[in-house]
Amino acid sequence: MSKTFIMIKPDGVKNKHVGNILARIEKEGFKILGLKYLKLSLEDAKQFYKVHSARPFYSDLCNYMSSGPIVAAALERDNAVLHWREVIGATDPKEAAAGTIRALYAESKEANAVHGSDSDENAALEVSFFFKGNELF
Repeated sequence: MSKTFIMIKPDGVKNKHVGNILARIEKEGFKILGLKYLKLSLEDAKQFYKVHSARPFYSDLCNYMSSGPIVAAALERDNAVLHWREVIGATDPKEAAAGTIRALYAESKEANAVHGSDSDENAALEVSFFFKGNELF
């Protein structure tokens, strides 16, 4: 079993897709180890996305991610990172396969409903950013 980190972004929360996305998580065989509903501060968003700090979209991304509440979750299942990335689809919803979360719920490339870790290493870092050990079950 491996872990991944997922986030339902502000647009996914605003557009009331949280329930559908959480149901999909369970349908896909993930165990929810931890779940939080919160609003990122701009500083937290900058820290979380610091890997992108040199990219031209960094400022807009951080402003967007701190614009409203998000849902953060730590998940577990076999091949968790890869499986979640398949479930969510391409970053750009226009390129996302039919039936993927982004094809169903994303508004745009930026407001694309969900985040998913891109590697086991980043999953561990991202889970630890949001959850303390006693918050995971």
